[in-house]
Amino acid sequence: MLEAEQIRARIPHAGLMSLLERVVSWDESEIHCQATFHPDRPHPLAIGGKLPMTAMAEYGAQAMAVHGQLLAGDSTSPRAGYLAALGRLELHGRELTGPARLDVRARRLAGDSAGQVYQFSVNVDDRPVADGQATVMFSDDSSSKG
Repeated sequence: MLEAEQIRARIPHAGLMSLLERVVSWDESEIHCQATFHPDRPHPLAIGGKLPMTAMAEYGAQAMAVHGQLLAGDSTSPRAGYLAALGRLELHGRELTGPARLDVRARRLAGDSAGQVYQFSVNVDDRPVADGQATVMFSDDSSSKG
């Protein structure tokens, strides 16, 4: 299991934008992460203490980033990428308004040194709130593999 500080060391997200709090489990194809949302705490994606369901795509993308870095190994630096496509996004609700535990899962479908394709899902308190598919592409100047 990895905690928030270990996650921040593995992804390019910094400060409050590093949303994941722990990696519960991972293997070659999947990762399971957790985070919490509380309307009374600062959150970079919240509006008026409410977290839009569209923010769940960012949680999925960060799980993908952690997974890619874990697959690459500790000897590589976090690799910056950009979200090139977000598809099949299904949101179950409009926003989170109260405290919630988020379970974020991502499963790698395909990838190489140029990019990765994942399916992701987010459950809140064991209730599905979002799922989709995302493609992340990497900059040409990155030398590590993810």
